[in-house]
Amino acid sequence: MTTLSFKEKIKGIGGDASYEAKARVLREQLEVKIPASLRLPPTVLEDPPLDVTRIPETCGILTPEELAITELDATAVCQKIAAGELTAVEAVTAFGKRAAIAHQLTACLVDFFLDEGIKQAQQLDEYFGKEGKVIGPLHGLPISVKSQFQMKGAIGCGGFLVKTGTSTEDCDLISILRSLGAVFYVKTDQPQSLMHLESHSSYGRVLNPHNTNLTSGGSSGGESALVAMKGSCMGLGGDGGGSIRCPAAHCGIYGIRPSSRMTPSGGFLWYQNGSDGTVASTGPMCRSARDMWLFLDAVLGTNPANWDPDVLPIPLIMPDLTRKKLRVGIMMHDGVVMPHPPTVRALQLAKAKLEASSEVEVVDYTPYDHDRGYSIIRELYYEDGGATVRRLLKEGGEDMHPLTEWVISPPYVKDHDAAQVWKLREKRDIYRREYSDHWRSQNVDVVLCPPFQGTASRHDTAKYWGYTAIWNLLDYPGAVFP
Repeated sequence: MTTLSFKEKIKGIGGDASYEAKARVLREQLEVKIPASLRLPPTVLEDPPLDVTRIPETCGILTPEELAITELDATAVCQKIAAGELTAVEAVTAFGKRAAIAHQLTACLVDFFLDEGIKQAQQLDEYFGKEGKVIGPLHGLPISVKSQFQMKGAIGCGGFLVKTGTSTEDCDLISILRSLGAVFYVKTDQPQSLMHLESHSSYGRVLNPHNTNLTSGGSSGGESALVAMKGSCMGLGGDGGGSIRCPAAHCGIYGIRPSSRMTPSGGFLWYQNGSDGTVASTGPMCRSARDMWLFLDAVLGTNPANWDPDVLPIPLIMPDLTRKKLRVGIMMHDGVVMPHPPTVRALQLAKAKLEASSEVEVVDYTPYDHDRGYSIIRELYYEDGGATVRRLLKEGGEDMHPLTEWVISPPYVKDHDAAQVWKLREKRDIYRREYSDHWRSQNVDVVLCPPFQGTASRHDTAKYWGYTAIWNLLDYPGAVFP
């Protein structure tokens, strides 16, 4: 097994001379945005430990007060700001400084604009000082944002170098979060094509902060690494096949993928709009279960269907467990790929804790033909047989990543004419109906299952998405917790 140096680990995807020149400019633009005062000593970066999560606490860049702020979850940050115990400027400064450290150790960012974040925070602090109240439930909360979400003046990427540039407008979700009082300060990295459980792009490869020989997951791997490093307490991710849940699981944080039309996706950067055989959704990546509720409650409270016509007005409901026990089905194995021993142990531990609760009834859950469902969604992802991916790579002179080559290769991926697309989508709809009938026959409210077959994998090796993608095919919501 080859051992790579730290610099080799974070090296970006290559390409022809024109591509390399453009990619180098993007990396240099990011590099100069991180001030010298936030740079780690060369001795730290020459040979950092595999686990880099403790370096922010020991490097001396953050004050004790800033370290304490970055230990807070998003709910606590909002509560302290609303109570006048913390200012928005203090919050974004602390998380911004820690984000700069995190990036140097994990290559998680594509843009850094802390100065702009501080200006936003100053305006919010002035409002609070004058009015004595917050402008919304996320007043002053620093939120990190995955690269595919358009944000005016910041770098955005649709999965390829030719789809990378400075955005001229906010997407719908960013506009909503601004109206709620959120503060933005960084954009995070994602993979080529946005379709890997890995995050490797023109900017570099995102590393798992708990073990840099392993992936942080994808496609929201920049977010998972940053939140795990506590350079963010709330990150914005997207999920079309596991892209929130897999990275959250790999980095030991919380994340939720709502049903696809529950939260806004208007203004997303994507390499081929209109390819909606399966639809991605947006959700938070964070440090506590209550933060997932904070985000969804705040966003849905704005009636996002008024912003994005594709959104359905689905209410956020907390079940009353005093009236009826929650019936939890345990799916230890999807019938396709056996989970690794650490994953099985974690499920067994969770099952035992649930069985000890008076509010929960635990039963075994039998999966329904997951191999067939996974085959359907693999084909739905690339109804053009991967032609658009190949074209964009050629246009940009960008090398095809091994995981891109794998995901667009036969037998799952093939070109379709219109009639074949209709037939494929009919297969999807038939499977969804059959699965709904099966779920009802199992008489469960929720299913607890692995988010991935094992722990975080080595780089470039994650080639089974079945534990997450099946729920995208069905458009069932899913959450991950450590």
